[in-house]
Amino acid sequence: MSVAISVEGLTVRFGDVTALDNVGFSVEAGEFVAIIGPNGAGKSTLLDVLLGVQKMESGTVKVEGLDKVGYIPQRKDLDKRFPAKAIELVVCGAMGFWPLVKRKGFEERALRAMKRVGVDHCAEQQISTLSGGELQRVYLAKSLVRDPSLLILDEPAAGMDLAGEADMYHLLLDYQKDYGATVVMITHDWEGARVHADKVLLLNKKVIAFGDAKDVMDEARLLHLFHHRGHVGESHDKEHYHD
Repeated sequence: MSVAISVEGLTVRFGDVTALDNVGFSVEAGEFVAIIGPNGAGKSTLLDVLLGVQKMESGTVKVEGLDKVGYIPQRKDLDKRFPAKAIELVVCGAMGFWPLVKRKGFEERALRAMKRVGVDHCAEQQISTLSGGELQRVYLAKSLVRDPSLLILDEPAAGMDLAGEADMYHLLLDYQKDYGATVVMITHDWEGARVHADKVLLLNKKVIAFGDAKDVMDEARLLHLFHHRGHVGESHDKEHYHD
């Protein structure tokens, strides 16, 4: 299996503040990797480096398929008050810029992506009318519309309830299975990562642990890092998941 992402000796500083310190790991093509860590651990900074939008002080980073990546940021720059329809936001992901006129081919692709994540019924709705969970799914459709080989996701289930978080994992797993895609995702959902991810990167400016999800998600290690226990959600039980 080929290596999709290789990171060695990655260090990022903002003035006197070290955001990432000698971080190293590798992700094989087709793997699902969850990134977990406390606030301020450098998780979003790491994704920015992978995307090529954040400079590093030292280290080497190699990312295959960066020309065909799907991305969901933690912060959504588009104001919900902006007079736009959900489908226009997804079309923007296909075209690379905001659609000023209707493009039939792009709209068909957008509708297929929206149907994949269960929000095709929202296509003509103004984004201001969408719930938090619906908007997250629309952004997921936007990230999938170009059939990317690499998905980089910063808390894609933010604003969703536990059932919505579980659905998000299942949508990503389906896409990973269908397209052989590599998925790298920041999440605060420990149980979801333990059940669904192939590997977990436990990060706190440095790599605390990286490897098989069930090995890394050791309760004692998590308790030491976060100072509290996670939750076990029945919605993540694989018996509740059907292809």
